[in-house]
Amino acid sequence: MLKNNFSQIKLGIIAKSFGFMSNGDEVLCHTLTNKNGIELSIINYGATITSLKIPISNGQKVDVVLGFDKLEDYIKSFDLPSSPYFGSIVGRYAGRINNASFLLNSKKIHLSKNQNAHQLHGGLKGFGQKFWKVIATTSGDNPSITFEYISKNNEEKFPGELNVNVTYTITENNEFKVAFFATSSEDTIVNLTQHSYFNIDGHDKDIANQELFINSSKTLETTQENIPTGKFKPLKNHPFDFTIQKECPLKIDNTFVLENNNTIAASLFSKKNKLKMSVFTNQPAVHIYVGGNCFNTIKGKEKADYNAISGICFETQNFPDAPNHANFPTAVLKKGNEYLHQTTFKFENL
Repeated sequence: MLKNNFSQIKLGIIAKSFGFMSNGDEVLCHTLTNKNGIELSIINYGATITSLKIPISNGQKVDVVLGFDKLEDYIKSFDLPSSPYFGSIVGRYAGRINNASFLLNSKKIHLSKNQNAHQLHGGLKGFGQKFWKVIATTSGDNPSITFEYISKNNEEKFPGELNVNVTYTITENNEFKVAFFATSSEDTIVNLTQHSYFNIDGHDKDIANQELFINSSKTLETTQENIPTGKFKPLKNHPFDFTIQKECPLKIDNTFVLENNNTIAASLFSKKNKLKMSVFTNQPAVHIYVGGNCFNTIKGKEKADYNAISGICFETQNFPDAPNHANFPTAVLKKGNEYLHQTTFKFENL
């Protein structure tokens, strides 16, 4: 049995047992708190965010992410008709890869298939179902925690051993930061994302009355199976033009192209809580998805019944199926090079 050494208060981070995996690894829930009262909780299973509590203007706190109270529910959720990937790290490749195959250095790579003929979110058992080791913590005004996972060569049939770190930080400016760092033993492809479902009215509400802004003028054109065609779809006069803030759609599963990494990518606003969340990233796209349905099979936190409009994902990432489209940003990570993905979620009381 692997006993996690961070099982007590350490550097201002509180950790408590969250259960055990089938191989005996103990999963801990690590809670970071900043001086403004933001509380962020993450478990080793999938480096998954289980809770993000934000103070609002009335002095209360609202938990703005969907999740479960028990480890076994996170594990069981991957057997649902459509796994929600609540709060987990998605990899080795977020999104879909057409026919679960691509060319790398003139060699055809065939991946595991988990969505018809395709691969979705890293395959049959992606990074969200792995045990992540805590390798570093920091305290003070900007507490952080770093998790590590080593993906073996040929895991889900991806080439190269991939060493991945993810660091979660909450800052004194009410920001929640996610930073990915990865290196590979040989040329491979990488596309990582954080898959939290946000609801800034509270995790047990729905997103129907919240307002969405997306700083994008085009999306990826896709097939009926949501596979990119390689073409772009302009958003002018389109229902998914969110360059002017408007009510959140009840159904969306689209990749929005981001053309300026130095500005806001997207935002979500609650008229009820007067709370705004803004998203910033160095990635070329954000995939927006409304969902969270647990099909009346698993109860959410605090016995919540999650449905198809319970939350909204801001999956900052490279384009889905990028390895199969020369006109998309490259997803190749060369041996000896470094992958760096940075995303910030900033919260403001308005």
